[in-house]
Amino acid sequence: MTTVLVTGATGFVGRRLVPELVEQGHTVRAMTRRPEKYDGPGEAVGGDVHDPESLKAALSGVEVAVYLVHSLDDDDFEAKDAAAATAFGKAAADAGVQQIVYLGGLGADDDDLSAHLRSRREVETLLGEAGVPVTVLRAAIVVGAGGISWEMTRQLVKNLPAMVVPKWAATRTQPISITDVVRYLGGVIGREEALGRVFEIGGADRLTYIEMLQQASEIMNGRRVAVVKVPVLTPKLSSYWISFVTNVDVTTGRNLIDSMGTEVVVTDDSILELVPGEPETYAEAVRKAVAESGPKKKR
Repeated sequence: MTTVLVTGATGFVGRRLVPELVEQGHTVRAMTRRPEKYDGPGEAVGGDVHDPESLKAALSGVEVAVYLVHSLDDDDFEAKDAAAATAFGKAAADAGVQQIVYLGGLGADDDDLSAHLRSRREVETLLGEAGVPVTVLRAAIVVGAGGISWEMTRQLVKNLPAMVVPKWAATRTQPISITDVVRYLGGVIGREEALGRVFEIGGADRLTYIEMLQQASEIMNGRRVAVVKVPVLTPKLSSYWISFVTNVDVTTGRNLIDSMGTEVVVTDDSILELVPGEPETYAEAVRKAVAESGPKKKR
């Protein structure tokens, strides 16, 4: 099989992807800044995308590298992520890596992209500048326990009997379960027909953010949360409100909210040619996330 390096191996996606790849028979290196504390499957290796020298040993002998790193909690995340992607792409090329797999953000390529989505597009390009073919999977909101977007939803629904939301909450998106994200990531690794391509991935449903909140509330609380739309509520004010009601920090919240005024739905389903199968519905993804998040409710 293939020797695969997973960056961000202890993160929301990485900690689920590593065991899946090990199960598939790949030789997996789990890259983390603190390898001595890693207790998951695969081989723990030290590395930091913001420290280019640390990448040499981590990438040595690797055939496929999965890039799952971003800096949304940093005010200067665009510059920070650009520098990291450039360094990683060069280190991967120097090590002879044959494929980089990147989980990016879904959305049309136009001038109206938010800073978050614009940064994701830039990273796609920078990762491949040194010559390694990049396979990009673009996703909207990923639903799963521990994910920032899900934690925002879960805590809002849990903590508020009713919500005042801005007009962007009526924007459509196509949420996807973490189960399907891992399935798609695993399905493109080492695939020659995936090299240098961009794939859009999404769940079974296209929903507005209001519909997502209401479905989650119905599953968690047995009733739909009352929602009142207001015409003006800026991303900055929204982020302060979210940080007050949830434990998501202001910077991360603002960077995510900036993207929510843009419709993000799948317009090209060619991923199904490589990785067939019906994606989960939003309700199915929420039920799994609720079950996995269960112990956290007691905090």
